[in-house]
Amino acid sequence: MAAHGRPALRDLFDDSPTPHIAHPPSTHHRDFYVATDGSFREAGGGLGAVIETRDGARVGRVSTTDSPPNNNVAEYRALHLGLDILATRVPPNARVGILVDHDDLASNVNRAILARSHPEGKPPRPYTVPHETRFHWRGITARLNRFEEVRAARIDSRQNPAHSLANTPEQYAHVNRELDRCVLPDPPETTVSAAGTPPPSRANRNGGGRASD
Repeated sequence: MAAHGRPALRDLFDDSPTPHIAHPPSTHHRDFYVATDGSFREAGGGLGAVIETRDGARVGRVSTTDSPPNNNVAEYRALHLGLDILATRVPPNARVGILVDHDDLASNVNRAILARSHPEGKPPRPYTVPHETRFHWRGITARLNRFEEVRAARIDSRQNPAHSLANTPEQYAHVNRELDRCVLPDPPETTVSAAGTPPPSRANRNGGGRASD
């Protein structure tokens, strides 16, 4: 099920770079995917989020007006909102794929994930979080730590299914009246070929085994 005529979130995630994360292909597919976007305009902006299972079933959508001071803050607020909704509708051991069209945000999320495995909780590179978003970043990292596995992919804004929800929230107010659903994905299909070798992730085609920065 594609949102707003766009490709399913899983397809977008598979075809997009995951900054600062190198991963074996067998671990690429997630249980749930969340795409978020934030917009900033002098007259007021908006926040949007779309959540789907790996088999394309829509878990939820949200579109709301907002008044962020700039675009950076809008993007962080949108992800914070999307993760809050995700956390109430999926199990804590879920494997999650995040799709955003903001380079620094995707990189910071993946650095936070890598920091989990560091003895002192340090990211491989320092975070580049705007000062105005520090409280939202704190909320984002708290939500990230709830899930078993998380990875963020950076997508083009023209492909982001949450883009319309964030940029024209007055046209999509009806999505907020959709019923809340807790949808579990179908059991994952095997990714091992007959020869016993996992297929390469589409995001790693040109990276020599590493995800793009």
